Order: sequence, then structure tokens, then C-alpha cells
Amino acid sequence: MAEFSRVRIVDSADVSTDATIGDGSSIWHLAQVRENARLGANCIVGRGAYIGTGVVMGDNCKVQNYALVYEPAKLGDGVFIGPAVVLTNDTYPRAINADGTIKSAHDWEPVGVTIERGAAIGARATCVAPVTIGAWATVAAGAVVVKDVPAYALVAGVPARRIGWVGESGVPLVRGDAENTWVCPSTGDRFFETDGKLTKETV
Repeated sequence: MAEFSRVRIVDSADVSTDATIGDGSSIWHLAQVRENARLGANCIVGRGAYIGTGVVMGDNCKVQNYALVYEPAKLGDGVFIGPAVVLTNDTYPRAINADGTIKSAHDWEPVGVTIERGAAIGARATCVAPVTIGAWATVAAGAVVVKDVPAYALVAGVPARRIGWVGESGVPLVRGDAENTWVCPSTGDRFFETDGKLTKETV
């Protein structure tokens, strides 16, 4: 049964009664939220966006206008999905089987995109399942992601490749004063790069 207390759902939105919508969330014009989707608290689903059956979203996520989040995607807390982003779910897409019959839901197995805490996917980017976007990573607008993205990575292009690192504020990191160190110019946070992965310095 849907949980819609302290939730804003505009009249033109199509929200299944079997979806769970967290407190403080907003579902805007012409958006569709399918059966068994679970949205956390304070989420925003923009105009014309699609949230597929059984998709799981953490708290404080933003899904911008006309983004398509196909099941079984999983979004951590604070994930940003830009306008017209697509998270795919079919490794070998076909409308028909090899014998010419129309494919049904039983003829393929959906695979999902996983996006970890705080990551951001830029406008019109496509994430081709199955991939995982690491925590606080940023996918540039228009990128096509076909392999996993490490935490804090900034990726761009077709196919997407890492072009830098970003901190939790989203600002690109700059080289530190020691080898393999990076610094966030916005927060002052320091990071260490080892074997293509970034680790935040702990105090």
C-alpha cells in the first residue's frame, strides 16, 4: 500500500498505489512512478520522468525532467539524475525473438544500474546496465557509461572515460603538494590516489 503522508503529487502524475513514497517527496507533472518503486524521504521526481517497477531510491534524490530510471535501478542517498538521463536495463535489446514472435517480460531478464551515495549523472547521459557509479562520482552531460565508475571519478565522453576527480562538493580536485594527493579547492578535503582509486583522508 502506498505511503503518501506529507507528499506532494500533482494531479497529472501517474503514481501506483503500490509504490512507497517517503515523507517530503514531490512528484511533478506527467511523471510516472510504477508498482513497488520505493522512494526515500525528500525526493524530487521532475516533469515527465519515469521511475520503473521496483526501483529503489534513497533519501534526498533528485530525478530531473524526462529522465528514465528503468528497473531494477538502485539509487543511494543524495543521488542527482539530470534532465533526460537514461538508466537502461536490457543487455541485448530486441522487440522480437529470433523466431519472430514478440518478446514478452518472460523472454529477458532486466539488469540494473546502481548509483551510490551523492553521485551525479549529467543531462542526457546514458548508463548502460549493468554498471555501478561510485559514491560522489560525476558523469558529464551526454556521456555514455559502459563500465563501472570509481568513487569520486569525473567521467566524460562516448564511451565515458575518467578525465579527473571530484570532491563531495562536485568541484574538480586539484593536485596536492605530495605525489598522488588531491585537494578539493572548495572544502579543503584531501584525497589519496592508489591504483586508480581515490580515498578521502580521515582526520
